[in-house]
Amino acid sequence: MIVKTKKYKLDNNTYIKLGMINILKQQWWVGLIALAICCGYFIIPSIWWFIGAGIALVLYVLFWLIQFAGVTQMEQTKILFERLSYEINSQQVLIKINTKQGMPMKWENIKRAEVGKNHFLLVVNKAQLIHLPFKIFNTENEKKFVETILKRKGLIKTKA
Repeated sequence: MIVKTKKYKLDNNTYIKLGMINILKQQWWVGLIALAICCGYFIIPSIWWFIGAGIALVLYVLFWLIQFAGVTQMEQTKILFERLSYEINSQQVLIKINTKQGMPMKWENIKRAEVGKNHFLLVVNKAQLIHLPFKIFNTENEKKFVETILKRKGLIKTKA
Protein backbone atom coordinates (compact mmCIF):
# COMPACT_ATOMS: atom_id res chain seq x y z
CA MET A 1 0.00 0.00 0.00
CA ILE A 2 1.20 3.50 -0.83
CA VAL A 3 -0.09 6.47 1.16
CA LYS A 4 -0.32 9.61 -0.97
CA THR A 5 -0.80 12.76 1.08
CA LYS A 6 -2.20 16.15 0.21
CA LYS A 7 0.27 18.98 -0.42
CA TYR A 8 1.51 20.65 2.74
CA LYS A 9 3.74 23.65 3.44
CA LEU A 10 5.75 23.60 6.67
CA ASP A 11 5.49 26.96 8.41
CA ASN A 12 8.78 28.52 9.60
CA ASN A 13 7.48 29.05 13.15
CA THR A 14 6.25 25.47 13.37
CA TYR A 15 9.66 24.22 12.27
CA ILE A 16 11.48 26.37 14.83
CA LYS A 17 9.11 25.27 17.61
CA LEU A 18 9.38 21.56 16.73
CA GLY A 19 13.16 21.84 16.35
CA MET A 20 13.58 23.49 19.74
CA ILE A 21 11.36 20.92 21.45
CA ASN A 22 13.29 18.13 19.74
CA ILE A 23 16.71 19.48 20.74
CA LEU A 24 15.64 20.12 24.35
CA LYS A 25 14.32 16.55 24.60
CA GLN A 26 17.54 15.13 23.14
CA GLN A 27 19.89 17.28 25.20
CA TRP A 28 18.08 17.46 28.53
CA TRP A 29 21.36 16.76 30.29
CA VAL A 30 22.51 20.35 29.66
CA GLY A 31 20.19 21.34 32.50
CA LEU A 32 22.14 19.01 34.78
CA ILE A 33 25.36 20.80 33.86
CA ALA A 34 23.80 24.14 34.78
CA LEU A 35 22.64 22.59 38.06
CA ALA A 36 26.17 21.31 38.72
CA ILE A 37 27.55 24.80 38.15
CA CYS A 38 25.02 26.13 40.66
CA CYS A 39 26.33 23.60 43.18
CA GLY A 40 29.57 25.60 43.19
CA TYR A 41 27.68 27.79 45.68
CA PHE A 42 28.34 25.16 48.36
CA ILE A 43 32.10 25.43 47.80
CA ILE A 44 32.38 29.22 47.56
CA PRO A 45 29.09 30.91 48.50
CA SER A 46 28.33 33.54 45.87
CA ILE A 47 25.28 34.53 43.83
CA TRP A 48 27.53 34.54 40.74
CA TRP A 49 27.31 30.75 40.43
CA PHE A 50 23.58 31.06 39.76
CA ILE A 51 23.99 34.07 37.47
CA GLY A 52 26.74 32.33 35.49
CA ALA A 53 24.74 29.11 35.14
CA GLY A 54 21.65 31.07 34.09
CA ILE A 55 23.56 33.07 31.48
CA ALA A 56 25.18 29.90 30.11
CA LEU A 57 21.80 28.17 29.86
CA VAL A 58 20.19 31.16 28.14
CA LEU A 59 23.09 31.39 25.68
CA TYR A 60 22.82 27.66 24.94
CA VAL A 61 19.08 27.91 24.16
CA LEU A 62 19.66 31.09 22.16
CA PHE A 63 22.36 29.33 20.12
CA TRP A 64 19.93 26.59 19.07
CA LEU A 65 17.15 29.09 18.43
CA ILE A 66 19.43 31.01 16.07
CA GLN A 67 20.42 27.76 14.35
CA PHE A 68 16.80 26.78 13.65
CA ALA A 69 15.83 30.30 12.62
CA GLY A 70 18.84 30.37 10.29
CA VAL A 71 17.82 27.13 8.60
CA THR A 72 14.56 28.77 7.54
CA GLN A 73 16.53 31.54 5.77
CA MET A 74 19.19 29.48 3.98
CA GLU A 75 18.92 28.96 0.24
CA GLN A 76 19.90 25.27 0.50
CA THR A 77 16.98 24.49 2.82
CA LYS A 78 14.25 26.52 1.08
CA ILE A 79 12.93 23.23 -0.33
CA LEU A 80 11.87 22.14 3.18
CA PHE A 81 9.45 25.08 3.36
CA GLU A 82 7.73 24.68 -0.02
CA ARG A 83 4.41 22.94 -0.66
CA LEU A 84 5.31 19.26 -0.69
CA SER A 85 3.35 16.04 -0.93
CA TYR A 86 4.52 12.69 0.37
CA GLU A 87 4.21 9.11 -0.81
CA ILE A 88 4.81 6.74 2.07
CA ASN A 89 5.28 2.99 1.80
CA SER A 90 7.17 0.34 3.74
CA GLN A 91 10.43 0.96 1.82
CA GLN A 92 10.69 4.76 1.83
CA VAL A 93 9.16 8.19 2.15
CA LEU A 94 9.05 9.94 -1.22
CA ILE A 95 9.08 13.71 -0.79
CA LYS A 96 7.52 15.23 -3.92
CA ILE A 97 7.69 18.83 -5.14
CA ASN A 98 5.43 18.02 -8.09
CA THR A 99 4.45 14.93 -10.10
CA LYS A 100 7.84 14.74 -11.84
CA GLN A 101 10.27 15.89 -9.12
CA GLY A 102 10.85 14.21 -5.81
CA MET A 103 13.41 12.82 -3.40
CA PRO A 104 13.23 9.37 -1.82
CA MET A 105 14.22 8.99 1.81
CA LYS A 106 14.82 5.46 3.06
CA TRP A 107 13.51 4.54 6.49
CA GLU A 108 17.10 3.81 7.57
CA ASN A 109 17.88 7.55 7.30
CA ILE A 110 15.23 8.41 9.88
CA LYS A 111 16.61 8.26 13.42
CA ARG A 112 13.31 8.28 15.31
CA ALA A 113 9.70 9.34 15.09
CA GLU A 114 7.11 10.81 17.41
CA VAL A 115 3.35 10.77 17.33
CA GLY A 116 1.92 14.05 18.60
CA LYS A 117 -1.69 15.05 19.23
CA ASN A 118 -2.20 16.00 15.60
CA HIS A 119 1.00 15.04 13.73
CA PHE A 120 3.80 12.61 13.03
CA LEU A 121 7.32 13.98 13.43
CA LEU A 122 10.13 12.12 11.67
CA VAL A 123 13.59 13.13 12.93
CA VAL A 124 16.35 12.73 10.34
CA ASN A 125 18.99 14.65 12.32
CA LYS A 126 19.09 17.57 14.75
CA ALA A 127 18.17 20.12 12.08
CA GLN A 128 16.13 18.09 9.59
CA LEU A 129 12.59 17.17 10.56
CA ILE A 130 9.67 15.89 8.53
CA HIS A 131 6.38 17.14 9.95
CA LEU A 132 3.31 15.22 8.81
CA PRO A 133 0.12 16.70 10.27
CA PHE A 134 -2.85 14.33 10.35
CA LYS A 135 -4.86 16.71 8.15
CA ILE A 136 -2.76 15.82 5.07
CA PHE A 137 -3.88 12.18 5.15
CA ASN A 138 -6.95 11.36 3.07
CA THR A 139 -8.39 8.71 5.39
CA GLU A 140 -8.01 7.47 8.94
CA ASN A 141 -6.73 4.14 7.57
CA GLU A 142 -3.79 5.87 5.88
CA LYS A 143 -2.82 7.47 9.18
CA LYS A 144 -3.02 4.10 10.95
CA PHE A 145 -0.96 2.49 8.17
CA VAL A 146 1.83 5.06 8.60
CA GLU A 147 1.76 4.52 12.36
CA THR A 148 2.03 0.75 11.79
CA ILE A 149 5.05 1.26 9.51
CA LEU A 150 6.71 3.44 12.15
CA LYS A 151 6.14 0.76 14.80
CA ARG A 152 7.46 -2.03 12.54
CA LYS A 153 10.58 -0.03 11.75
CA GLY A 154 11.15 0.52 15.49
CA LEU A 155 10.94 4.30 15.19
CA ILE A 156 8.17 4.65 17.78
CA LYS A 157 7.53 2.51 20.81
CA THR A 158 4.32 0.54 21.14
CA LYS A 159 2.23 1.26 24.20
CA ALA A 160 1.97 -1.70 26.56
